[in-house]
Amino acid sequence: MAHFYLNEELTSAAVGSRIAVAGQEARHAVTVSRIGVGEPIAVGNGAGLIVTGSVVSADPSEFVVEVERVDETPAPVPAIWLAQALAKGDRDEYAVQQATELGVDGVIPWAAQRSIVKWEGAKVRKGHDRWSAIVREASKQSIRPWIPEVGDLVSTPTLAALAADTRMLVLEPDATTRLTDLTPDGRDVVLVVGPEGGIAPAELSRLEGAGATLVRLGGTILRTSTAGPAAIAVLNAQLGRW
Repeated sequence: MAHFYLNEELTSAAVGSRIAVAGQEARHAVTVSRIGVGEPIAVGNGAGLIVTGSVVSADPSEFVVEVERVDETPAPVPAIWLAQALAKGDRDEYAVQQATELGVDGVIPWAAQRSIVKWEGAKVRKGHDRWSAIVREASKQSIRPWIPEVGDLVSTPTLAALAADTRMLVLEPDATTRLTDLTPDGRDVVLVVGPEGGIAPAELSRLEGAGATLVRLGGTILRTSTAGPAAIAVLNAQLGRW
């Protein structure tokens, strides 16, 4: 499908009905992508629903599609979450973008001890909004039925508490357990990736003490921007998504 747009207000659709997309999505579609009447297009709501059809009217303020097909995709089970430490040079944002394209179900911004970048005051909302925009655009690029959720900024103690109800896997180059050696156990996965300087020893102890498992990808050291996406690719294969 050449074009894919989002309308989060879309809750249902039927073959033969018509749906509209307005606002910024419509402006981009008509003025930038130059979609016109008769072109095939897909519209999703970011919550599992994607409809495809042909454009019957196109205006910068709104375009309308006549529905020819309706697909509803359930949320993946178990879910994969990426707890990504804040990092400088937009490396955390790159990780979030690539993780979204690879199918992550949610991302959690983590204020790790060695994170150089800090979200404080107004930066907390700004950072959250930025990550939300990244997952939305990456979801459109990869035509994902579900837009990943962006969690609230967490501290290490708050992150560690998540290990009680999930399978928390902490990427650590010195770990003895390889990620490829693990087998799925049905629990949602929280994949933890540290900042540029790595995860501090005290944080590793806190997470491991809470029930997390330290794992490594291989014999090389990956950047914080690529470690998470690489691990998600492995998990996709293990969980049967690929």
